[in-house]
Amino acid sequence: MTTTPDATIPGPHPTDSLRRALNAVRVEVDKAVVGQEGAVTGLIIALLARGHVLLEGVPGVAKTLLVRALAHSLSLDTKRVQFTPDLMPGDVTGSLIYDATAGEFEFREGPVFTNILLADEINRTPPKTQSALLEAMEERQVSADGVTRALPTPFMVAATQNPIEHEGTYTLPEAQLDRFLLKLVLDLPPRDVEIEVLHRHSQGFNPRDLTAAGLTPVLTAETLAAAQQEVRRVVVQPEVLGYIVDVARGTRYAPSVKLGVSPRGTTALLAAAQAWAWLSGFTAVTPDHVQAMALPVLRHRIQLQPEAELEGVSADSILRSVLQQVRVPV
Repeated sequence: MTTTPDATIPGPHPTDSLRRALNAVRVEVDKAVVGQEGAVTGLIIALLARGHVLLEGVPGVAKTLLVRALAHSLSLDTKRVQFTPDLMPGDVTGSLIYDATAGEFEFREGPVFTNILLADEINRTPPKTQSALLEAMEERQVSADGVTRALPTPFMVAATQNPIEHEGTYTLPEAQLDRFLLKLVLDLPPRDVEIEVLHRHSQGFNPRDLTAAGLTPVLTAETLAAAQQEVRRVVVQPEVLGYIVDVARGTRYAPSVKLGVSPRGTTALLAAAQAWAWLSGFTAVTPDHVQAMALPVLRHRIQLQPEAELEGVSADSILRSVLQQVRVPV
C-alpha cells in the first residue's frame, strides 16, 4: 500500500487515492503513538462522518498525544484548551472585549474557532463550561450578543477525559455526551507495547516535538472534504437500516437500562457505519460494519439503572447482549 499519496493537490481525487490519503494519516500517527490503532481509526472515522470524539482513559495512556499526532498529520488549523475548574465559557467560545480606541465592543474569537479543537481533560471543568461547546458541536456556530458566527470547515472536537471515579472530575451533561459521535476507551497497553514505548523514548523520542519524530502533514481540507462526499455515497439497504433501528430499540427495553439509545444515536451509528465501510473499501454498509461501530457509537448514549451500576453492569456488556439477541439480516 502506498503510504505517501499526493494529498497536497486540491480538487477531486479518485476513491482509491482518497483512501490512501486517509490511511497515510494512520501511518503518520503511528510514528508517535504505539498500540492505539483502534483509536486512530476511530478518529479518522469521526473526521469522515463529520463527528466529534470523546477519548477516555487513565492518565498516561497517550490520549492527548494521540490527538496532537492526528492534528499534526493534517494540514488543518488546530487549537488546544486545557479544561480546568476555573475555565469560563467565554474562554472557549470567545467574548466581547471593549476596544477603548474605537469606543465600542468587539468580539474576540475563542479557541473553538479552529478545525480541530483539542478539549483536554474536558471533565475537569464544571458542566456550565462543558455546555459552552454544545452549540458549536451541534450547529457548527457560536452565538454571542445576538450575533451568530460560523465555525471553520471542517470542525471537530476531540475531547479527552479521565474516568469519573478519579478525583477532581465532573460528569459530562447527557445532552453534551449525545453530541459525541464516538466514545473511544484507551486501556493500559500490553507488555510488548509498553516495551516499544520505552524503546522509542530511549532512542530520543520527544512527545513535545512531533516534527523531530518525523510526522508530516499528509491530508488537506480539500482531500478530506472529497472523502466525506464519497462516504455519503455508500449505499445502505433498507434491511440494514432496520437492523440499526432494532439494535437501538433493543437497548431501550433492556432491563438494566434506564434510558436507551435515542434516534440521534441511530443516525450516528448509520454515519459511522458508512464511514467504516468506505474506509474498508466497501460500497455498501453490511451488518458487520454496524456491529463494529455499535460499541464506540452507543456506549455513552445509554443510562443504566442505579442498581445495575452497583452490580458492575457496563454499557458495553449490555450492547454486546443486544447484538447477540437482535436478528442479523442476510
